[in-house]
Amino acid sequence: MRTGLRRRQWQAIRARLGTWGVRVLQTRGFGWDLSESMDAGAGSIREAGGAFGKREKAEEDRYFREKTKEQLSALKKHHEDEIEHHKQEIERLQKQIERHKKKMKSLRSHD
Repeated sequence: MRTGLRRRQWQAIRARLGTWGVRVLQTRGFGWDLSESMDAGAGSIREAGGAFGKREKAEEDRYFREKTKEQLSALKKHHEDEIEHHKQEIERLQKQIERHKKKMKSLRSHD
């Protein structure tokens, strides 16, 4: 029951944020906790604690910070590209407007 609810919540989040938003949320730890579905008896260095566990946690944190940074950088570039595209589109449309204004002016002068 709880898994189905989480799945529906995740689908709703995905629908609202799109792929980029979901990826950012996942890397920042806002996704569902996968540790619940893992076998508790499997064990890991991190669960054992000590220096190795701390080191593993630090490496994982660094990895996810880097991934988040890369994804945010890609998202920023995507938005910059979109802005540039829209600026070019605006410029193209403004040229068309000017061309139509000139045609209208020439038609008025023929009257």
